[in-house]
Amino acid sequence: MTGNAEHQITAGFMPLLDSALLVAASEIGFAAKEGVALTLVRETSWANIRDRLAVGHFDVAHMLAPMPIACNLGLTPLASRTVAPMALGLGGNAITVSNAVWAAMEAQGARPDLDPKGAGAALKAVVAERAGGGGEPLRFAVVHPHSGHNYELRYWLAACGVAEGDIEIVIVPPPLMADALRAGNIDGYCVGEPWNTAAALSGSGRIATVKAAIWRSSPEKVLGAGAKWAEANPEALAALLRALYHAAIWCADKANHAELASLLSRPTYLGKPEEWMLPALSGRIRTGGDGERLVEDFFIPLAKAATFPWKSHALWFYTQMVRWGQIRHSPAHEAIARDSYRPDIYRSALKPLGVPLPGANAKVEGALTAATPVGSAGASLLLGPDGFFDGQVFDPDEIESYIAAQNSGRSDR
Repeated sequence: MTGNAEHQITAGFMPLLDSALLVAASEIGFAAKEGVALTLVRETSWANIRDRLAVGHFDVAHMLAPMPIACNLGLTPLASRTVAPMALGLGGNAITVSNAVWAAMEAQGARPDLDPKGAGAALKAVVAERAGGGGEPLRFAVVHPHSGHNYELRYWLAACGVAEGDIEIVIVPPPLMADALRAGNIDGYCVGEPWNTAAALSGSGRIATVKAAIWRSSPEKVLGAGAKWAEANPEALAALLRALYHAAIWCADKANHAELASLLSRPTYLGKPEEWMLPALSGRIRTGGDGERLVEDFFIPLAKAATFPWKSHALWFYTQMVRWGQIRHSPAHEAIARDSYRPDIYRSALKPLGVPLPGANAKVEGALTAATPVGSAGASLLLGPDGFFDGQVFDPDEIESYIAAQNSGRSDR
């Protein structure tokens, strides 16, 4: 990039496949076409991403979808106002377990079909067996306390009857997950790609289930922006959002997947083999051993309004913060969570493109059903385009009743 661009923007990112829109915007030239000189800075942890955005090292960042909400609720050490004017895709993570845990799960009826109900029932039996024999609790890792990984792992476990204290949950940066599993420091993890594929291809773990089966079309990462910077630089932010939207179109085109995998594999970005990127891009998930499953909506960069910052997504994450004791529910806290996602900025930025946009800023999550079952043969649940695997529905206008129902159903109470 030259110094003649109209807008100079520095963005932090983590080495994950869902940084793809930022990488494509920079490398394919979409940012330059919008007059943006986009500088991408790779980081080593989500805490660093959060803190460097807070102190102004970054103008924007590839962020965990719940992280702007946590910042605005004062749950972070360097709490600063952060807005999420765009999502960076849907889906993209999975839950991987060690070979030893998978063998125990198979003995309890688990099948290599990625079905969250079957895998969860088997894991519950393994947990109970270990507890009955006086064994140490299984230790699972997530990437950050304020991450979709943490909330979705906990949601899955609770819905399958695993009590909160029956599995230890620890924090490990994404690039260290597979190594920690191989070393025996953890028994499983929930992380974005390519770090599940890394374990499957190296033979150190098995993918048990995927985010796309736990909560279909659910948000994973967003573009986070410092609120002060966003307010002072609305034209720069709008130009970046347009560039990222064009990047999403490019990333969604199957004809570009080989080139995208090559870009992501560069040392500047992920620095890992192209074959680690292709399963998530193609949806052909290598589960471990010789297993492979087709999950067509594993990672969605464009379809299903994948870049739209739904307020209902923000509010679901907020309910999980309340559910797991990170914050007390109040109307004021709910309002902060709702206003952290900014579809108004997104709409304004994309208006010149004339692209179709959702008619509302929030929706009832999980209200629609599908025509075919998801998961193993014989599964009874018909998941819709944004369905939860346990059939629950989240209405953002009924926050209090949703929180109350979850708390009353917690398996540790």
